[in-house]
Amino acid sequence: MKRLSNLFALLLLWTSGTFAGECSLRGTGDLGVVIERASGSVQIIETSGNTAIARVTGLGDLSHASVVYSRDERYAYVFGRDGGLSKIDLLCARLVKRIIQSGNSIGGAISQDGSLVAVSNYTPGGVKVFDADSLELVADIPATWGNGRRSKVIGLVDAPGERFVFSLWDAGEIWIADMKDPKAPKITRFRQIGRNPYDALITPDGRYYIAGLFGEDGMALLDLWHPERGVRRILDHYGRGEKKLPVYKMPHLEGWTVAGGRAFVPAVGLHAVLVIDLATWQEVGRIPVYGQPVFVEARPDGREVWVNFAFPNNEKVQVIDTESLKVVDTLEPGKGVLHMEFEPRGEEVWISVRDRDRVQVYDTASHRLVRELPAQKPSGIFMTWRAHETGL
Repeated sequence: MKRLSNLFALLLLWTSGTFAGECSLRGTGDLGVVIERASGSVQIIETSGNTAIARVTGLGDLSHASVVYSRDERYAYVFGRDGGLSKIDLLCARLVKRIIQSGNSIGGAISQDGSLVAVSNYTPGGVKVFDADSLELVADIPATWGNGRRSKVIGLVDAPGERFVFSLWDAGEIWIADMKDPKAPKITRFRQIGRNPYDALITPDGRYYIAGLFGEDGMALLDLWHPERGVRRILDHYGRGEKKLPVYKMPHLEGWTVAGGRAFVPAVGLHAVLVIDLATWQEVGRIPVYGQPVFVEARPDGREVWVNFAFPNNEKVQVIDTESLKVVDTLEPGKGVLHMEFEPRGEEVWISVRDRDRVQVYDTASHRLVRELPAQKPSGIFMTWRAHETGL
């Protein structure tokens, strides 16, 4: 009886999310992690029952953290602001390895075949590439420009053909790193793309890389099928005639959506979401929204776009109908809405509410709150379906 009681107690600890370090025999397709930025930890969550499974600690500065996954969805690679790169085993709920690879980093990517993990660095500027299994350094790509200066690197994504693509904030350049021979990366540079690229995305098919520009209105587009054609400017002067507002938080481009041949992206310094025709790459619409958009996230079926906003208007989320191009609902989860993540088929969306120390789960058909989970100053939410998406 005592042994049975102990086993029952352990089972309760595991299902309540407080027991970590033991490996679980289960699938990983419904798992994800929530970044707890204040405590340097992540919560492992599951979306079938909407519960927290475990917490993994000791991950350093997660104030601007992001995550990619191994192709089998078992391992999460966490990129910390302090230059830390951490590998987490989701099934064993443990930190496998952590290295400090730079002084200041801003995200990363995993290669098409899952063998390489790349990190984009501010200090020193450049990209470092690691073996995904061991986290041993494979390649160091300094982002040099001008008279040997180093540029901050942003917008690092994976691309088909075992390539990484990234932008140089200071230099105003886009680079392609061909990693077919990981120890001898082949670099292609595109110069004078515009001032201060601040973030970038790659289209879901892996063809187009688009860098947003902070130093001027517009975006820079590179066709990865035909890189010989160079970089093309799109959405030039989209803010002409309008007074730009102070930018408290940079918009993020990776969560853009494509629906009906159109793309939806956040405008810089404006209370608007821009609508782009993908055939011409011209602006065909502009949707007024509550504040300066940070994430413009698509429901997987493309029928709706959910938008959150920068301080001081960061307590609300708005829902846009992609057919009518109108805001159809405004939700108020609470102050400090930092991120949104849809479940793989889009029936629910998870929202981090930092100032309430909560993660909220909403039904996307009714827009109603269906679950709340406690979290320590949550920010990014990353689910394992990302393992099979280009650029995520």
